[in-house]
Amino acid sequence: MPTTTADSERGFCRDCLTLQKRETGRCYHCGSPRATRHPELFQLHLAHIDCDAFYASVEKRDHPELKDKPLIIGGGKRGVVSTACYIARIRGVRSAMPMFKALEACPDAVVLKPDMEKYVRVGREIRSMMQALTPLVEPISIDEAFLDLSGTERLHGEPPALVLARFALAVEREIGVSVSAGLSYCKFLAKVASDFRKPRGFSVIGEAEAVEFLKDQPVSLIWGVGRVFAATLEQDGIKTIGQIQRMELNDLLRRYSSMGNRLYHLARGVDERTVHPDHAAKNVSAETTFNSDLSTRDQLAPILRALSEKVSARLKKAEIAGRTVVLKLKTRDFKIKTRNRQLAAPTRLADRIFETAMPLLEKELDGTRFRLLGVGVHDLTTPEKADPPDLIDTKATRRAKAEEAIDILREKFGKKAVETGYTFGQSSRFEPQQPSDREDDF
Repeated sequence: MPTTTADSERGFCRDCLTLQKRETGRCYHCGSPRATRHPELFQLHLAHIDCDAFYASVEKRDHPELKDKPLIIGGGKRGVVSTACYIARIRGVRSAMPMFKALEACPDAVVLKPDMEKYVRVGREIRSMMQALTPLVEPISIDEAFLDLSGTERLHGEPPALVLARFALAVEREIGVSVSAGLSYCKFLAKVASDFRKPRGFSVIGEAEAVEFLKDQPVSLIWGVGRVFAATLEQDGIKTIGQIQRMELNDLLRRYSSMGNRLYHLARGVDERTVHPDHAAKNVSAETTFNSDLSTRDQLAPILRALSEKVSARLKKAEIAGRTVVLKLKTRDFKIKTRNRQLAAPTRLADRIFETAMPLLEKELDGTRFRLLGVGVHDLTTPEKADPPDLIDTKATRRAKAEEAIDILREKFGKKAVETGYTFGQSSRFEPQQPSDREDDF
């Protein structure tokens, strides 16, 4: 479909996808106010898709009676908020907020525990729809991804912007959740754009406007500038991206080393990263927050075993393995401890993960009370060289074979068909809060 600059300036309707004949507040065809216009609208091809309050949206889809109610997905009173619907967010609830604070802000909220298996399944359905648009899909987590739609105009018969809007409508219609989309010329600004006007957002940042747009934005908008580094910049008198734009590269390098290089280029809208469809998770992990603080081996070992089994199941399902086992603990005063140990060979066995993590845990059992325990596997790789027979510890080899038999039984009869001595009868004591393969878990 041929397009012109005039077409892009008049834009199209995001509800009926009709190209607009004139610049008016509403679509001339269906009357919708959701018209998208931008001088570079039909020239841009790099997109970021982010599902809106994903876990909560899936639950509201499956429980229509919750549609107009504030909904929090998270643990018990001692847990944290995994996500919250937009009704709850208006009341002040935020992701990672302790549950007791969330319920203080929104006492009438409905609270549901995360159902990660369901969310992963829905996320894969959405990802499959993305891959039907372009092979260049780079997942960031189960509910967001980058897409490079360059070269797809001939395939779809319309420019990437319209393909993206059509995709968003299809996800709502076929999956039952909404997404927000950002369209730009680079990954950094596509991600920034997708955060605008949520939920059901569709925002565009063009190359011609990038520097001017970024000028008045806070430095925290830059990818990689977290709360701690933003505080460092503020101490140096740097609060806006415009201030960085006026600084020389050498000065930024001298002050902030390699991060200075990132600041210099992203502040000017320069991001040469490409979309990598083979982008893989850096870790697979599971963690749980307790209803009351725990401190003893007898209390924590069964939980560590169950979490190890959860991580193992994820590794096996994804057909990956990892070389480094990481233990995560959070004390009652919210201080986080992480300990790790590298293995001689990659593993995806629950037994090996547990046997590696348990000594790390025992070293921390000095009477300190913990509110959270997690375990993960890093340095992910393919499973070909994972878990070779152990010629020294022959019992480990037998345990590996037993675990394989247990996996077969669980696959056939369900997860609770076989339980180990550590976890037998313990399922009611805790529920792993959020196993994940996101890059930034720990």
